[in-house]
Amino acid sequence: MTSEMNIELDEVLQPPMANGEVIFEEPWQGRVFGMAVALSRAEVFMWSEFQQSLIDVVGDWDRWAAARQADEIGTYQYYEHFSKALNKLLVEKSLLSEQDYSTRVAEFSARPHGHDHSH
Repeated sequence: MTSEMNIELDEVLQPPMANGEVIFEEPWQGRVFGMAVALSRAEVFMWSEFQQSLIDVVGDWDRWAAARQADEIGTYQYYEHFSKALNKLLVEKSLLSEQDYSTRVAEFSARPHGHDHSH
């Protein structure tokens, strides 16, 4: 892998953007995006592998949504899919077990709002 990395995503898989900048509504969204880019740049996985994982996750959601009524679906949560794709890839590459992932999700979910801010 070269030092130059193309982190482009197909138009359908593009993150929310405004004026050419990626938009994050919550801090965790920026963190998961940054982790995916950093892990790819560190050659933990190829960006194309992450793209395929995201394509798979979004495809699963599309199939699920197609079988539902509009009021059952809710809003499309891009970063939920992005996070799921990253976690799926890390499990597939045996860098994280399903159990470790579930444990970490439970631990992080139990943290109170603002737990990591002293101000």
